[in-house]
Amino acid sequence: MKKTIKYSLLGTLVSATLFLTGCKDYLKEEVFSQLAPENYLNTKEGLTSVLYEAYAKAANMNGNNSIYVLGPQEFVTDILYQSGDNVEATIRNFREFTWDPNMDFLVQNWDTYYQCIRDANILLENIPNSNLTAAEKTLYQAEARFLRAVSYYKLYFFFGTVPLRTSTSQALSLPRASDDELKQFITTELKFAIENLPNPGAEAQKYRAHKAAASGYLIKFYLNTKNWNEASTLSAQFLSSFKNYSLYAQYKDLFKVENENNPEYIWVRPAIASSDRVTANSWSNVSFPDNFKSAPEVGLTFKSTWLNWPNEFRIYDKFYNTFEAADKRKDLMITYYTNTSDQRVELRGSDNIRSFKYWPDPNNVGAAHGNDIPEIRLADILLSRAEALNELNGPNADALDLVNQVRSRAGLPALKLESVATKEAFRDMILLERGHEFFNEGHRRMDLIRTGKFISDAQARGKNAQSFHLLFPIPQVVIDSDPAIKQNPNY
Repeated sequence: MKKTIKYSLLGTLVSATLFLTGCKDYLKEEVFSQLAPENYLNTKEGLTSVLYEAYAKAANMNGNNSIYVLGPQEFVTDILYQSGDNVEATIRNFREFTWDPNMDFLVQNWDTYYQCIRDANILLENIPNSNLTAAEKTLYQAEARFLRAVSYYKLYFFFGTVPLRTSTSQALSLPRASDDELKQFITTELKFAIENLPNPGAEAQKYRAHKAAASGYLIKFYLNTKNWNEASTLSAQFLSSFKNYSLYAQYKDLFKVENENNPEYIWVRPAIASSDRVTANSWSNVSFPDNFKSAPEVGLTFKSTWLNWPNEFRIYDKFYNTFEAADKRKDLMITYYTNTSDQRVELRGSDNIRSFKYWPDPNNVGAAHGNDIPEIRLADILLSRAEALNELNGPNADALDLVNQVRSRAGLPALKLESVATKEAFRDMILLERGHEFFNEGHRRMDLIRTGKFISDAQARGKNAQSFHLLFPIPQVVIDSDPAIKQNPNY
C-alpha cells in the first residue's frame, strides 16, 4: 500500500503532464472520451492522480530530505550540527546565523509546498464538475484543503506571511498576504478538514488524511501562534475523541521501519526504500562516524549494504548532557563506537555524539531507507496540551500528569508540582522534555521560538543571532521572479 500511494503518481502524473502539454497529437491515435485531455480532470482517475501528487509534494521527501527539511529546523538550534561533504558551507550558514536569500535549502522549502498548493487548487476547481459521487467530492475537497493548509502552515512558520494562492486563475504576480489573513485561512481550512475527513482508520488508503491529522495540525498551529485557549480546547477534544492512539511502549523501537504502523503516529512523512529515492529517509547515511563498524552500547553493527556518507550529523555534548541518567531516549544516541580497525573511538567530549533515531533499515536500497518520519504523534499532543494549560493557569495536576505520561515511557520518575512551582519553571521543564522527546524530528526551532528562547539561546552559543532571524529569508529567485513579493526585513 505504501508503494501505491508513493504516491503512485510519478507514473500517473506523467500522463497528466503529457495531457497538459498537448498529448492530443501524441501518436496521432483516436482517444476514448473518458481519457481525452479535456475530460481528464473530470474523472476519478485524473483527480486521484493530482491528489496523490499533492500528497507527495506535501511530504517533501524528495532527495536528501533529512538535510533539506529536518536540517534547517535543527542546525539553528542547540541540538544538531554537521560537517563534511559539499553541503558543509551551506549548513555552516544556518549554524552561524549568517543567512542570506541565496542560501541553499530555501527553495526546497518554498517550491515544493507551492506545488502542493497548485495541485490542491486544481483539484478544488475541477471536483464540482467531475464524475465523483457526492461523498467522494466532499472527501476529495477535504483532502485538498487539508494538504493546502499544511503547506501554508509550513511556509508560514519558515518564511512568515507568503502569497495566498487559492485559485489557478489568480495573477502570476501576487503580494504577500497579511498575517491575520493567512492565519485565518489556515484555521478555516483545517476546520473544514476536521469536519469532513474520515476518522483515523477509515481513510481509503494508508497515508491519506483523516480527522486526527487535521486536528493535530490545528492544535500545533494554535500552540505556535500562542492561541492557548483554542489549543487547550481542541487538545482536550482530541484526547477524548481519538482513543485508539497510545504511547508506544519502547521509545528506542518507535522509529524503526518494522514498527512504523504503531498507535502513536498521527501523521507522518512516508518513506520507502526504493532505488528512485523519491520517497526515502536518508538520515542513517549521515549519522555513521568515519570507518564505523559497530556501536556496542546500542547493539548496532554496520551492514555492507548501508552507506556511510562524508556528510556527518553530530549532536552537541551540552544537549546530550541535559538528559537524566536513566532517560531511555538516550538509547538512540551513541557516545563511542568500534571502527573497522577494532579500535574504540570516543565521541562524547568533542560534540561528536551520533543519533540513530531513524534506525537503519535492514532492507535499505542504497541511500534509501524506509523509516517514516513522524510529524505529529501522541506525545506531541500530550505535551502541547500541558503547555497550553500551563500558559493559561500555571502549573496544575492535569498538566503535570500529561508530562509524566511521556516521562514514564522514558523510564523517568514522575515530576511533582513543587519542582515546577511557577509558570516559568514549568514552561522551561516542558521545553526540556520536548527537546528530549522530539530531537531530530524537526520541532526544536519552533519550540525555542514559541518560548522566546531561540535568539538568546543562539547568542549564548556565540552566534550572531538577531530578532529578524526568527524567519528565514524568502529565496532570492522568488523575489527576482515576482516584484510584488517583498523580502523579509534585514535580508
